[in-house]
Amino acid sequence: MALTGLQIYKLLPKTNCGDCNFPTCMAFAMQLAAKKVSLDQCPHISEEAKAQLAEASAPPMRLVSIGKNEKKVEVGQETVLFRHKEKFYHPTGIAVLIEDNLEEEEFDREVESIADLKVIRVGEEIGVDLIALRHTSTSPQEYASLAKKAFDKSRFPLILICSEKECLGEALKAVGETRPLIYAATRDNYEAMAALAREYSCPLAVCAESLEELADLTQNIKKIGVNDLLIDPGTRRTSSALTDLTRLRRLAVEKVFRPLGYPTIMFTSEKDPFQEIAQAATYVCKYANILVITAREKWQLLPLLTVRQNIYTDPQVPNAVEAKLYEIGPVNSNSPVIVTTNFSLTYFTVESEVENSKVPTYISVVETEGLGVLNAYAGDKWSPEKIAKTLEEQKVKDKVNHNTIIIPGLVAVFRAELEEEFGWKVLVGPEEAARIPSFLKNEWKAGREK
Repeated sequence: MALTGLQIYKLLPKTNCGDCNFPTCMAFAMQLAAKKVSLDQCPHISEEAKAQLAEASAPPMRLVSIGKNEKKVEVGQETVLFRHKEKFYHPTGIAVLIEDNLEEEEFDREVESIADLKVIRVGEEIGVDLIALRHTSTSPQEYASLAKKAFDKSRFPLILICSEKECLGEALKAVGETRPLIYAATRDNYEAMAALAREYSCPLAVCAESLEELADLTQNIKKIGVNDLLIDPGTRRTSSALTDLTRLRRLAVEKVFRPLGYPTIMFTSEKDPFQEIAQAATYVCKYANILVITAREKWQLLPLLTVRQNIYTDPQVPNAVEAKLYEIGPVNSNSPVIVTTNFSLTYFTVESEVENSKVPTYISVVETEGLGVLNAYAGDKWSPEKIAKTLEEQKVKDKVNHNTIIIPGLVAVFRAELEEEFGWKVLVGPEEAARIPSFLKNEWKAGREK
């Protein structure tokens, strides 16, 4: 169990030297107990005390990496239940399941399709992270060959789902150096699975029918010498799984219960394609670290990846782009000028619609501290004065031969002041970004000529 601040204090030098950037050793001890600082910030602690404090200084949930190349997936090391306290650090790894009983050509198509499951959203590429290969009927040599092919074609880290030691051993001979995740150790086979995980230095998933059995298994496996573990509570009904995942997170980060202080792995079980994504999104939110799904269509993956991207952003840091003048397409002196805020989602939505219009356009981004159009207006983060000042700083009048700007329809109230006080000719654009292409093609030129 974790040590209290007072217990940690008793092992510190008690010099109050301040070299740890805290005024007293007691203050440092309290922060160490709360997992807010690392032990190495104290330069004077003895080696004996370091050993005793190792548990207290370790994060409540272990960080586990799957894979070794540039696509490796790191999960775990979360410290809170709710992200308004502190952000979630390592996004859920999404794995797509493939069975080993496919024909060769179909298997190749599946792997290539999964490798292509990625999209650009808010300026960031998001996509699938792993391939899970389930053994059903192939020989050990065939399974090993498929595992090698899946990695070579995708370069994704693998999850080897296999309960037969001989078959798994052959696969690890082929791809063990890529550090796949082995699934899964159970009450009946944990010694054999742990031996393979230790031999090939691979992470190991542990599955049990209860949290108590799960805790016993992780401790037994740790004694064998395997520390990089993921845990699966074994439940597949959404309501039960949600309960178990919440209990596991509470035990890990609030109670600092080390036997269950590991990242989790979950599998979707819904057969309906819409319900599967709803179930998957639930697990991303609460609290799966690796999620194995059967869905493989982009229309299914996009909402799931969007949920993950939103959950794993820092709510205390504005999601903003740089406030500057952007050039979309081969702009010239006749190009329109659209004014918007520096909220990332707003900017990239406007940018994508401008690109769809095929009309080369300037986008003047105003600093609004990462707020969208209405929030920035309500919070007094942008105004006609601020827009006019930004346009002047960005030297927009030097870029174009007209005096016309387009403002969002949601802040049409800015128009009169921009025209009367600052001399701009203002066109009120659409309220919805989806109407930008038709506006630029049909209303921009007509509005300038009025």
